Amino acid sequence: MNLLSDRILNMSTSATLAMAAKARELRTEGKDIIGLSLGEPDFNTPDFIKDAAIQAINEDYNSYTPVDGYVELKEAIITKFKRDNNLSYTLPQIVVSTGAKQALANIAAVMLNKGDEVILPCPYWVSYSDIVQLNDGVPVEVKTSIDTDFKMTAAQLEGAITPNTKMIWFSSPCNPSGSIYSEKELRALADVLVKHPNIYVVSDEIYEHINYVGGHASMAQFDDMYDRTITVNGVSKAFAMTGWRIGYIGGPEKIARACNKMQGQITSGANCIAQRAVITALKASPSRVKYMIDEFKVRRDLILDLLNDIEGFKTNTPEGAFYVFPNVTHFFGKTLRGKTINNATDFSLYLLEEALVATVTGEAFGNPDCIRISYAASQDQIIEAIKRIKDAVS
Repeated sequence: MNLLSDRILNMSTSATLAMAAKARELRTEGKDIIGLSLGEPDFNTPDFIKDAAIQAINEDYNSYTPVDGYVELKEAIITKFKRDNNLSYTLPQIVVSTGAKQALANIAAVMLNKGDEVILPCPYWVSYSDIVQLNDGVPVEVKTSIDTDFKMTAAQLEGAITPNTKMIWFSSPCNPSGSIYSEKELRALADVLVKHPNIYVVSDEIYEHINYVGGHASMAQFDDMYDRTITVNGVSKAFAMTGWRIGYIGGPEKIARACNKMQGQITSGANCIAQRAVITALKASPSRVKYMIDEFKVRRDLILDLLNDIEGFKTNTPEGAFYVFPNVTHFFGKTLRGKTINNATDFSLYLLEEALVATVTGEAFGNPDCIRISYAASQDQIIEAIKRIKDAVS
């Protein structure tokens, strides 16, 4: 009899966290590692949000919170959905969780039965597949490429649907590719889904405000998809609040109530001080964090210019988030400094060991041809990192 469950033995370790841990290990050995692996803004949480947290502490917020979140926070989320997305939700349709990752785990736990299939357009966020499998679901990967900006077409979606299809999960803007589905592209996907009324959509919009083209579209904005879409969001990326751990959903009331029930047996309500701070964050105009988005766009253009000067890196132009996802198949089968590069994982590890730059293999995101490079770092760090990479592959 195994000490540990099959569940944990079969689960992958998060590739992004594993690379970050490896980078930390090398730093303790005295190596000067530049970390471009984690999806974390390098800005501080804005002062007006921190002030709200301090006020909550001084007002003695220290008790258990409602499982699905403070009513005042849920009301702020409802206002945000209406203001930014033209989506109308009621209090029972909102659930606040300890990060968007818990929100996704809740959804999988309350909706998936053994053998239910979940369509994942590739590349997808690193944890989607394991969260689905942990809850007895079957990930169905739909391959895309850099030539189509990593977006799934309506024809591809139609071809992936089977009698066992229960859900489709995707992020827009996408982690890791930075791709954004336009309203027209979402409508084309919706036109397929309306023919399959039992399929539900998880629309992960955590990078919503880190958008360089404008016009964010949500699947739930379509009347014929509203009752079949669970919109997932949070404050970690746009507000530089990764460690505050607040995410939330808006969706069909029956699903929201089920998530509330599940969360009540796992963690109960999210942190009280963080929730009070997020009320202030969501009530504020998105323009208050525009300075971060403007800087990310400058960095995106910088890193693309630098990568395009390296033979073997094939890039497209991400429309959002803070990642580039270059195709690096040019290096497969080659030997660099005595090390043979067979795949993206080999290449990512080679860059860590030889260039002292931490990236993440695309295999973790369902695309073995690419690596993910985060530009949530200073311009000086980006310039030095790409210089090191260029030297390592020249």
